[in-house]
Amino acid sequence: MAESRRPGAIRKGKKGPLKGTGGHGRKALEGKGPTPKAEDRPYHKAHKMKRAAANRQATNTARRTSQRLGGKRTSEELVTGRNAVLESLRAGIPAKHLYVMANIEADERVKEIVATVTKLDVPALEITRSEIERLTEGAVHQGVALQIPQYKYPDAGDLTRAVMADWQEGRLQRPPLFVALDGITDPRNLGAVIRSVSAFAGQAVIVPERRAAGVTASAWKTSAGAASRIPVAKATNLTRVIQDLKTQGVFVVGLDGDGEVSLPELELATEPLCIVAGSEGKGLSRLVAENCDQIVSIPIDSAMESLNASMAVGITLYEVARRRAAAA
Repeated sequence: MAESRRPGAIRKGKKGPLKGTGGHGRKALEGKGPTPKAEDRPYHKAHKMKRAAANRQATNTARRTSQRLGGKRTSEELVTGRNAVLESLRAGIPAKHLYVMANIEADERVKEIVATVTKLDVPALEITRSEIERLTEGAVHQGVALQIPQYKYPDAGDLTRAVMADWQEGRLQRPPLFVALDGITDPRNLGAVIRSVSAFAGQAVIVPERRAAGVTASAWKTSAGAASRIPVAKATNLTRVIQDLKTQGVFVVGLDGDGEVSLPELELATEPLCIVAGSEGKGLSRLVAENCDQIVSIPIDSAMESLNASMAVGITLYEVARRRAAAA
């Protein structure tokens, strides 16, 4: 009688090896190393709690920073947006923290940002969308924000005297060139002025201690990194600093639409010089104007009421640089 077979059964006509496994089971017997900590396992409750704690830390850090700054808007101390943050890091702007939105779509900019802060040992904190929006207070952030520390301002008198000493002792190739801002309250204007001073080989920007723009994130961003090269000095009393500059041999010229000297006729350009610009609305204050050696005007179309302060400074610096190059 023929042997009955179950449907689907497979009969092997040859037996397998009788001794050993040929090493095929060795890998299966090897250990997989120590079990990761619960907080390092992405799907474990402890991991989620750890991430939530990091988020709370980031928010609390930002809140404490805001309180230390005397109630200023937090966004004034944050560079936001992928391009802005990347450019700031490339320019060497100092940074305290990088905030990155959770589950962000990482393009090449984000990857470079994270790699750069890692190299610089700047803490990178992952926070939720709602937290980063609260942190940036409505600014366009694209999922990243860079917190910068408060700027350290040198004293205007000390700085200008040090520069003049370098000039008198032959350590500078060109006469000293300063820019003082009288009543400029927009940090973007300040940033643009810093950038122009850097472009035309100036030594410093001087701002009053009160009622004036400071070096905030907006100024850093507008300066395109020039704030790391050009010092911004504070003057307790701008008029006294101007008077002190004059005693040191620096000529002081103020910019005003009704100036008695036209910019193309500025003969003082080749001397140690301080250019003073006032606000677009009010112009130079009375005491500052009275202490200037000359008031200079920039020829413009009569249909234009005035130039933006940073633009006026840039045009004046170009003319000074042109005259100095011609005289060299």
